[in-house]
Amino acid sequence: MRVLHIAPAIFGEGGVFGGGERYALELARHMADEVETVLLTFGPHERRERIGNLEVRVIGNPWYVRGQRDNPLALSMLTHLRGIDVVHCHQQHLLATSLAALACRLTRKRVFVTDLGGGGWDLSAYVSTDRWFDGHLHLSEYSRTYFSAPNSTHFSDPVSSTSRPDFSDPFSAPDGRDFSEDSRRDFGDHGSDDFCQRVKANAHVIFGGVDIDKFSPGTTAITGDGSIAYAGRLLPHKGVNDLITAMPPEMELKIIGRVTDPRYLADLHRLAEGKRVAFLHDCDDAGLIREYRGALCVVLPSVYRTIYGDETRVPELLGQTLLEGMACGRPVICTRVASMPEIVEDGVCGFIVPPNDPATLGDRIRWLREHPAEAAAMGMAGRQRVLDKFTWPKVVRRCLEIYAGAPANPSEHPAPVK
Repeated sequence: MRVLHIAPAIFGEGGVFGGGERYALELARHMADEVETVLLTFGPHERRERIGNLEVRVIGNPWYVRGQRDNPLALSMLTHLRGIDVVHCHQQHLLATSLAALACRLTRKRVFVTDLGGGGWDLSAYVSTDRWFDGHLHLSEYSRTYFSAPNSTHFSDPVSSTSRPDFSDPFSAPDGRDFSEDSRRDFGDHGSDDFCQRVKANAHVIFGGVDIDKFSPGTTAITGDGSIAYAGRLLPHKGVNDLITAMPPEMELKIIGRVTDPRYLADLHRLAEGKRVAFLHDCDDAGLIREYRGALCVVLPSVYRTIYGDETRVPELLGQTLLEGMACGRPVICTRVASMPEIVEDGVCGFIVPPNDPATLGDRIRWLREHPAEAAAMGMAGRQRVLDKFTWPKVVRRCLEIYAGAPANPSEHPAPVK
C-alpha cells in the first residue's frame, strides 16, 4: 500500500493551523514506518525532503483561492496521485481537497478525509462533497456526531451547552448506550434509522496521538510551587480570559502560543494586570516540553461562547495540548466542551469543569496546589491513559485498517440518506 497525505501547509514556520498541521505531519511520519507514505503540502517554495521514512513534497507558489491563506491550490498536485493507492486529505472544505477527491473517483483510488477545522471557498458551499470520500476519519466521537448530522453548518452554528453527552470513555458511548442515542439527544433526531445509518456508514473515529518519547515526564516533581500552563493559539474560543480570571494572584500562569488575534491579546493583557502572567509567543517543542514538565498542571479552558458573545459548536476537535501535558506526566484541567471529555477522566487524570466558570476552575487549580501527592498520581494516570489510548502507532493502525476495509468502487457505497 502506498499512501499520500494532502495538507494545506506543513507544520512549523509559515504554518496556518498549528495543531492541525502537526497532526497531519505526525500521522504521516509514523505511518511511514509501516507503509510507503508521502506528505504533499504547499508553501512559498517548491522542495522535497525526508523526515525519517517519510517523503515530504512541497508544491511552491500555489494559487490561494480568493486570497485565502489556508486554501492553496495547484493543478500540479494531480500528478502526485500517480502510483498512489490511498489518498488521505486533511481539511475537507478546501478546493484542493475536492479536486483530489474527484480525481480519485475518476481513477478508482480510495480517498479519505479528516476535518481538522477551518476551511475556505470550496465546491462544498454549493453541493455536498461528503459522499466523494470513501471514509471520514474523525478525531473524536464528538466530531463524528457533529459532522455526520444532516444540515450541519459546521463552525458557524450557535450551540447550547446545556445538553452535552459525556464522552468520558472515548471508545464507547456513556452508560453503555449505542452512540446514536447521544447523537439524537445532542443534535436532534434527524430521521431515526436513516440518521444512524449515515453516522455509521463511512464515519470512523481514529483519535489523535502523541510522540511519547518526546513528550515524556521529566525529573521535576509536582509541587504546589509549579506554574499553570496553557498552550495553544490565542483565540477567543480558547477561553484563556477565563483562565486568567481564575488564577489565584500568588500563582504563576504561563500562556504559550502564537498571536493570531491582536484584539484578544490586548484584552488578555488587561485582564492579567496585577497577576503573575507570562506570555510566551516563540516557544519551540523543547521549550514547550520544558514548560509542561515544570507545571503544576496544564489547562485547556475552551468555550462555546466567547468573551465577545460569539458562539461555535466545535471549539475543540480533539484537545492535543491535553494529550501532550498528560504524556509529560502532568494533571490536566479542561472544560466540559466538545471532544475534551473524551480525553480527560474527571478525577482520575485531572478535572473537567463547566465552561465560562472561572470560580470552579480556580477551585480546581487551588486543590491541585494543596494536594501535590494526589496531583502527581493524576499525572501518572494521565501518562498511562495516553500510552493505552493515544499513541501514534495506534492511530496509524486504525487508519490502515480503515483504508484496507473501505470499498474502492463508488457503487459499493450505501445509498444516500433521503
